[in-house]
Amino acid sequence: FRGGAELMFDGVRKHQVTLPCQPEPWDIRNLLQWIKHNLLKERPELFMQGESVRPGILVLINNADWELMGELDYKLQDQDNVLFISTLHGG
Repeated sequence: FRGGAELMFDGVRKHQVTLPCQPEPWDIRNLLQWIKHNLLKERPELFMQGESVRPGILVLINNADWELMGELDYKLQDQDNVLFISTLHGG
């Protein structure tokens, strides 16, 4: 989490997680729900909108824009690196 997004996660920038087993492969949609229920500490409305991230949150999967990877439908692979960067600024 970068660009201020880490503030919603107790200021912790890096989380290494092991996701629980489930019948279907994990995708970003499921990961976001898992993050919301297990890591997000405050102001969920600043991180999520519906089942996705809010506009202004840049998502990178292995340093590539998630728009190139299928966004919410991207199937996570072992050792994937998912980065959330807030581009929103107060004024």
